Amino acid sequence: MDVFEAINTTRAMRRLKPDPVDDELIWKVLEAAIRAPSGGNLQPWSFMVIRDAETKRKIGEWYLEAWNATYGRIKDTVTADAQGTRMYSSADHLAQHLAEVPVFIIGVVRTGGAGTSSSGSYIFPAIQNLMLAARGLGLGTTLTTLHRAHEADVKELLGVPEGWETACLIPMGWPKGKFGMGARRPVEEVTHWEKWGETKSRDGKAGS
Repeated sequence: MDVFEAINTTRAMRRLKPDPVDDELIWKVLEAAIRAPSGGNLQPWSFMVIRDAETKRKIGEWYLEAWNATYGRIKDTVTADAQGTRMYSSADHLAQHLAEVPVFIIGVVRTGGAGTSSSGSYIFPAIQNLMLAARGLGLGTTLTTLHRAHEADVKELLGVPEGWETACLIPMGWPKGKFGMGARRPVEEVTHWEKWGETKSRDGKAGS
């Protein structure tokens, strides 16, 4: 797949089939992840692949608890229009069915000493590589962090040692929906040239 096609059509796929994903495909997306750059090439990351049903069930319980606490109470606010309703419905579906997703990939980063990356500046380029590779293979993904409301519990469940933290959880599986370009603000609207507020159209004309 052309790289720009992959970029343009990678979107949050939260409705995933329970169908299994082969090890070979998991290795491919992880291989893409580790090709991401990191400062000093320190690569202060690890990736956890979770397919055990009981482990997914427990993480799914914690995730749903965090979802209800964070977003359940503001449902009426975020579903005021059609787009908000679609997005909420999709995210709610993931929260309700997370344990059914065939594969969790959890990005883990060091939290102290050389290679510290509490900001995610190292792990998230790797995660984006992983998600683009998954798109190229026809697999759906989305980036989630709600499990971190139970970070200590998740670390204990997975045996993650001190000095490491989970940065994100990537549910991965075969999508029920279709890939396509998501709605975005025009690039001209979010780009400033030389100084803040100085804009330019694609025909080269300056604006302000």
